[in-house]
Amino acid sequence: MFLTRWIDRRIDRRLAAYQQELVETHYQEVENMYRQVRGWRHDYRNHIQTMKVLAVGGDMEGIKAYLDELDTDLNTVDTVIKTGNPMADAILNSKISLAQSKGIPVRCDAHIPVKLRMSELDLCCIIGNLFDNAIEASLALPEEERLIRVYMDMKGTQLYLSFTNFTADKKRVKSGGRFSTTKGEGHGFGLVRIDAIIDRLDGYLSRNSEDGAFTTEILIPQV
Repeated sequence: MFLTRWIDRRIDRRLAAYQQELVETHYQEVENMYRQVRGWRHDYRNHIQTMKVLAVGGDMEGIKAYLDELDTDLNTVDTVIKTGNPMADAILNSKISLAQSKGIPVRCDAHIPVKLRMSELDLCCIIGNLFDNAIEASLALPEEERLIRVYMDMKGTQLYLSFTNFTADKKRVKSGGRFSTTKGEGHGFGLVRIDAIIDRLDGYLSRNSEDGAFTTEILIPQV
């Protein structure tokens, strides 16, 4: 009995530490994204002055080229995803920003109610871990072959999530009913955490490894 309680407490402490680390990581990513936005706004007046000088000189080609450059720059810091749920927006946009900084394009289509039954911490853990795994797998590929697809929407009364990324592996093999992690010994705790959350919320989870692609699908009841 004592050994069981000791093991349970150790697991609880590990879970708490893991959750805190995950939340802090997301906070830092979101803060970095907002810092980029603030930086661009700070430069806004300078951009206007530059274009005024070009306009006075009648340099329309110069103005067009400058606007094209600004448009590209703004796309790197703009909040590209607006799901309807503030926490989902923060997590998705921070992870998309992180993926893009590593040369990984992301195609995301997400629509989520403002209020979900699940906690923000659970949502953070699921999306964060799915994205981190997809980013890590993508880094093993040449840049021209990298791509992460994300789809989130309501299917009736259930929240549906789908993450697909291309991988260097032909086909991953399951061990003990679960796909083994490529991170080495001591890793893969995020996958276990996702499984525990889905189980606790009476949800459904499916992982599928086909040639060159890995897909995770999740359904979580919201009533």
